Amino acid sequence: MDVREAIYHYCNYQERCHSQVRDKLFSLGCPYKDVDGYIAELIEKDLLNEQRFTCSFVRTRFGQKHWGRKKIVFQLKQLNISDYCIRKGLAEIDDEEYLRTAAKLMEKKWNELRTEKHVYKRKQKVFQYLHQKGFETDVITEMLKEIMTGY
Repeated sequence: MDVREAIYHYCNYQERCHSQVRDKLFSLGCPYKDVDGYIAELIEKDLLNEQRFTCSFVRTRFGQKHWGRKKIVFQLKQLNISDYCIRKGLAEIDDEEYLRTAAKLMEKKWNELRTEKHVYKRKQKVFQYLHQKGFETDVITEMLKEIMTGY
């Protein structure tokens, strides 16, 4: 299989960003001088679209993995996605759904930790869990206040 066939197959399989395609081309042994030509060709044929990739990435990471905005943004920046594309991608997340997801994750984790005797340790563990998932500190703090009113 030649480089063109391989990279077309790679981009047809799922959405990719420019940095992933660039890395794949290098791993296929493509000469450095030809890489930009292949990327331009893929863009022309609409097999490579960074905005479409970003929107897809955001939808799957939030919808399936329940990642928060901070973690999604961090991962997209690791892939050298532009701020414009990141803003467009984050617009895919409905604010109400975002808060519902955070609340659901918080409630689930809170209930998992019901054997924890110290409420403040329990609160800290829930905070860490949601923070690790990429939810914003102010969102977590506000939700924890609501939970703590019952204690």
